[in-house]
Amino acid sequence: MSDQDERPENPLRKELPDEVPASERRPEPPAPKQPQPQPHPQPRIRPQLPRDPAPQAAPVPEPEPTPEPGGTAEPESEAAEPRLTGRQRLAAGLWPPRLTRAQFIVALLLFGLGFGLAIQVASNSDSDSALRGARQEDLVRILDELDDRTQRLEDEKQGLEKQREELQSSSDQAAEARKQTAEKEKQLGILAGTVAAQGPGITMTIDDAKGTVESDMLLDAIQELRAAGAEAIQINGVRVVANTYLTDSGKTVSVDGNKIAAPYRFKVIGKPQDLEPALNIPGGVVQTFEKEQATVSVERSNKIVVDALRQAKQPDYARSSSR
Repeated sequence: MSDQDERPENPLRKELPDEVPASERRPEPPAPKQPQPQPHPQPRIRPQLPRDPAPQAAPVPEPEPTPEPGGTAEPESEAAEPRLTGRQRLAAGLWPPRLTRAQFIVALLLFGLGFGLAIQVASNSDSDSALRGARQEDLVRILDELDDRTQRLEDEKQGLEKQREELQSSSDQAAEARKQTAEKEKQLGILAGTVAAQGPGITMTIDDAKGTVESDMLLDAIQELRAAGAEAIQINGVRVVANTYLTDSGKTVSVDGNKIAAPYRFKVIGKPQDLEPALNIPGGVVQTFEKEQATVSVERSNKIVVDALRQAKQPDYARSSSR
């Protein structure tokens, strides 16, 4: 049995004629066209006309951030320009220098003035520091010497005023002038060592058993006596004057080329009350010799004779200016 015989007949199925003539065929209506998807139209870009630039306001400077105390400032962006410090701005303002000729001259004068003031201040500070660093004994000695020098100058002033009054009041002024001239000559002779002298003073004896005393120590003693008011000095028969010099000769000392040996004996005319304390002040002449193991003795006397003389020397070039 075939598959056609087995299928049941569909009652709804109508049999169609076998052939339909072409003239009798009705044209089939065309199938409706399905609308094709249209592409979306792209929006046209409308060209914009350039607008007039509106006036821009001046940029307002932003306030610099104030760093909080104890905190660290935030690092600036790399694009920002580095800010100059106060020192860099000062250096940029001073260099390169832009000086006129007048400014240069004024600066040069100010530099010279400042240099002079600095030298003056340095010299004053040196003298002040020398006194500041001195010992108390040295300061006492300096004050005593100044007082003695002031007193001697005052006495000399009174003597000159007395001589002037005598010359003005004397009836025979020529005789009085000759008298004063003779007295002045004697005084100058004592200072020059051409005449003998006597008066109150002291005798100082230095016993140097070990030969440690040198010429500079004796010279210091002479200077100390002169500062204390000594008017005439004699050492072992040699007169000491303004141009006296001392040198070492082995274990002995030479005074103006004359060798003298220990003990060294000083005869000094002056005020004993001033001469002896000047030698015995702390750190003075006596202590200096004692440090060298030399023995020093000082005696006061109302009459000291200085009889060693110096030959008067005629000056080669100096002449008296009085007429």
